[in-house]
Amino acid sequence: MKRARCVMVLGTSSGAGKSWLTTALCRWYARQGFKVAPFKAQNMSNNARVVASHNGLGEVGSAQYFQALAAKAEPDVRMNPLLLKPEADTHSQVVLLGEVNHELTHTPWRDRSEKVWPHIAASLDALRAENDVVVIEGAGSPAEINLMDSDIVNLRVARHADARCLLVTDIDRGGAFAHLYGTWALLPPLDQARISGFVLNKFRGDAALLAPAPQMLQARTGVPTVAVLPMWWQHGLPEEDGLFHDALGRSGGPTRTAVRTVAVIAYPRISNLDEFQPLKNVPDVRLLWARSPADLAGLQASDWLILPGSKHTSSDLAWLRTQGLDAAITQHAARGGAVLGICGGLQMLGEALIDTHGIDGNAAGLGLLPVVTQFAADKTVQRTTATLGSLRGAWSALSGVQVSGYEIHHGQTQAHTAMAAAGQVAHEVMPGLAWQNASGNVMGCYLHGLFEDPTVLHALFGAQTPTLETVFEGLADFLDQHMSADVLRRLIA
Repeated sequence: MKRARCVMVLGTSSGAGKSWLTTALCRWYARQGFKVAPFKAQNMSNNARVVASHNGLGEVGSAQYFQALAAKAEPDVRMNPLLLKPEADTHSQVVLLGEVNHELTHTPWRDRSEKVWPHIAASLDALRAENDVVVIEGAGSPAEINLMDSDIVNLRVARHADARCLLVTDIDRGGAFAHLYGTWALLPPLDQARISGFVLNKFRGDAALLAPAPQMLQARTGVPTVAVLPMWWQHGLPEEDGLFHDALGRSGGPTRTAVRTVAVIAYPRISNLDEFQPLKNVPDVRLLWARSPADLAGLQASDWLILPGSKHTSSDLAWLRTQGLDAAITQHAARGGAVLGICGGLQMLGEALIDTHGIDGNAAGLGLLPVVTQFAADKTVQRTTATLGSLRGAWSALSGVQVSGYEIHHGQTQAHTAMAAAGQVAHEVMPGLAWQNASGNVMGCYLHGLFEDPTVLHALFGAQTPTLETVFEGLADFLDQHMSADVLRRLIA
């Protein structure tokens, strides 16, 4: 039986660069003519995409969705068999093979491992049987000694796949050599032997100044440092674990003048934030993450305000009010400023959230759209293509435009019947999916991925942005420049 060679990317911590490097490796091996698939046993993220599953469609982490595209493969749920979607600091919704699993959701964390491992192993085995190379991403660090007995995402996967591993660290944070050595030292000897190379990521400066540290590290571990990857702010791939920096380069990127600011409210349970990545690449647009009214203080009437998706709408709505952001949003709308709510953001813009199934919670909305949302027991998970009707205000350029995206939501929204009878009618611009207020400056929709649609970007901004294919090719080119092809070939020899 065919058994793909497996390359695994481990990290010394979250944010070290595992997702980015895994995506780059997927495209690099695909360019060599191999049939490639990505894999991550367990992902904890509220950034999810709708992909193929044995029952039709299901959810996977966005990182594996992009990795599949980089590998030139059709994304499917086996590439991320277990997805944990945090709803609170100590609670996550468990998605197994693309579908919400209520039993596992209410199973204590340490008791889940043996229940889910057969599904993880079967998914990995199936991908190995269908491909030449499987590029596997770990999670966090493999050296968390308090978690090793219930590990299902790092060492257990590496052993099952007989993977050769790269260990990547973020040198920009400092202490990189200690992180590499400490991680290696805490691994059991047989797992130490799986580490084929160390990777220093996000390096700024003269690489020659690193000597003799890589040589000393190799003398202690037997593991060579196989790549020093320079800091690269504008690679174009959405961030996996957190908010990315805006286009004005507040953290070291290039500086340019913005004509319009697009402010995205960054509440604690924000979901699908990766869909705003294309806005970073639009000329003259500044992408701003807002967590307090002070962040919105300089917003002009011509600027846009976005309420993104939320994994727990009622708690994020309560957080908005605690921060005083509800008043800031309402004031921006009152000045005629454009406000867009997506999925959970749409639900917040309405009059009320009604929850009779214990899904999300009841709450009063912001009252900017005359609609009401009721939470259903079953989740809507689907890809959607629809044509927008006649729009007003800032969104008028999208009138008649066909858009494609995806839906992931429990909420079902409709016009507020009493308000409609009193003359306050929600202007439905996509049946069951999108509504506008009477003046046209406030709009809410269930469709994720609007700004990933080139037609939408061109209509709204007159701009063309780099395609995902351009991004993936750039990642592979970057590896060609900074990592030996011999090293990459030996990983799958």
